[in-house]
Amino acid sequence: MTVLEDRIEMTDAGTEQLDAWFERLERMPVPEGFRVEIVGGSVFMTPQRDTHWNIILRIATVVAAKFGTERVFSDVRIDFPGHQNGLCPDIALLKDATKKDDTGHWRHQDVEFVAEVISEGTAQNDYGPKKAAYAEAEVPLYVIADPYQGRCFVYTDPKDGDYGDRTVVDFGEDIDLTGTVVDLVLKTDAFPRD
Repeated sequence: MTVLEDRIEMTDAGTEQLDAWFERLERMPVPEGFRVEIVGGSVFMTPQRDTHWNIILRIATVVAAKFGTERVFSDVRIDFPGHQNGLCPDIALLKDATKKDDTGHWRHQDVEFVAEVISEGTAQNDYGPKKAAYAEAEVPLYVIADPYQGRCFVYTDPKDGDYGDRTVVDFGEDIDLTGTVVDLVLKTDAFPRD
């Protein structure tokens, strides 16, 4: 058994506990406009802001225009490797013809691209444990849009739980993702800043 297979098995074992947590959270009065996810066994509730949503929409629109809306998701739970990682990426692109597993969940093995837009209160998750979980799952392309810094961080070449390559692009410059799994250019000139 490989290290990745061991970690996938650990993820599968934690799915039942994550299911129980999410069922409880669904019964709680979560305020409208907040998103909830579980990162490393801790529950995070984050308000959606105009800036955050505007960037998500701009990225998702470009990706959906190329791949179709059936493969692009926002704020949908996907369980990733690591301790209780029921993550809800701002944007996730799934492989073509992907189907949910027997428990009704999308599989992290089918995720080709993830984008996260930084929120002030949970930025440490996007740069830390979520980045590690995406790399561990071998998601080929991870983009962070940070409206506080006015920059995007592009991570590729996942290996051994980390990304081997990082590119920094300032807002206003194009992100050249040709040659990656999405094979497109993402314009950032209209990304708002905080």
